[in-house]
Amino acid sequence: MKSIDENIEKVAGILKECKSILFITGAGVSADSGLPTYRGTGGLYNGKETVDGIPIETAFAGETLRIHPEITWKYLFQIEKGCRNAKFNKAHEFIAWAEQQFERVWVLTQNIDGFHHAAGSKNVIEIHGNIHRIFCEACGWRRQIKDFTQIAIPPYCPKCNSIARPNVVFFGEMLPQEVLDTLGRELKKGFDVYFLIGTTSVFPYIQQPILMARELGRPTVEINPSETEISHIVDIRIPLRAAEAAELIRKKYLDILHPNQKSTFGVS
Repeated sequence: MKSIDENIEKVAGILKECKSILFITGAGVSADSGLPTYRGTGGLYNGKETVDGIPIETAFAGETLRIHPEITWKYLFQIEKGCRNAKFNKAHEFIAWAEQQFERVWVLTQNIDGFHHAAGSKNVIEIHGNIHRIFCEACGWRRQIKDFTQIAIPPYCPKCNSIARPNVVFFGEMLPQEVLDTLGRELKKGFDVYFLIGTTSVFPYIQQPILMARELGRPTVEINPSETEISHIVDIRIPLRAAEAAELIRKKYLDILHPNQKSTFGVS
């Protein structure tokens, strides 16, 4: 098994030769911002039920939102409260920096915290939505909010008094077609390298790009402290937290690109 340093150097070498990158991110990429992951090592709901005696997947199911919106909103409030004072970290900065350095960079994220946009990334596919956007399914009213202190829990639509919902995809709901169209368009173009960062890769639409990369013979990189559903098929595995790995990769890449210059980390 290759050492972490060897794999970091290998990834940096791949970046030196590439023009396009796909970053696939999950809760682990925001863990260094102080946000808990939901599954995996140290996961908030790893093998545990909620205080209501139901799995978190049930609390965050579309059917629960329709029948018992107060339950869904209660756990949304818990998650939002946990990230209210948090901000993006070095991993988000690295990805935003990469968008400035390389010809074509896209982010496919399962996260609903909005940190990729906040860090400066523009080409972001928020496959599960964004917790800071709420809307009314009954009349179409929409609102962007900074945090949940600006709304009642659950929130009611000011126009028709129906219970509003966040612009996120719950278990059992369909992914937005517009988002899928964007993802399909970019995957069809292909990428020179594919990164999986901080995701347990349990969903087929997260695994699909890696399987496509394998068929195309394109390199795949997984950054995750724990092994995942797809660890056995990636080309390079770096068992580190996202922010630490991002700093090491960027530093090594700049060392290769500019061997006589001292590199500093940060979005430039």
